[in-house]
Amino acid sequence: MLQPVLHYFLHLVFPILVAFIFFRKNLWKTYLVFLLTMLADLDHLLATPVFDAGRCSIGFHPLHSYWAIAIYVLLLFPKQTRIIAIGLLMHMMADGIDCWWMNCCP
Repeated sequence: MLQPVLHYFLHLVFPILVAFIFFRKNLWKTYLVFLLTMLADLDHLLATPVFDAGRCSIGFHPLHSYWAIAIYVLLLFPKQTRIIAIGLLMHMMADGIDCWWMNCCP
């Protein structure tokens, strides 16, 4: 029961906290960009089945691959892509914690 609560907290509440603490001047615009980075989950549509509660997204779906995550890290450096990169990396962190949870606490 705690795992889904943590997952959605990290996807929905944690980003607004980050936006409030670090991007207060553009809070709502930044939060909207963070929410839009959840579109990275569209790569789940390429999998069969589309949703599998026991599957780790990291390393399985194309936009959740280690290569994609490396690109997201590189996107931190140009100022123009930094907020998008932070949103994508927070998304990967939330999904990565899910993977860890599945392995440590079944």
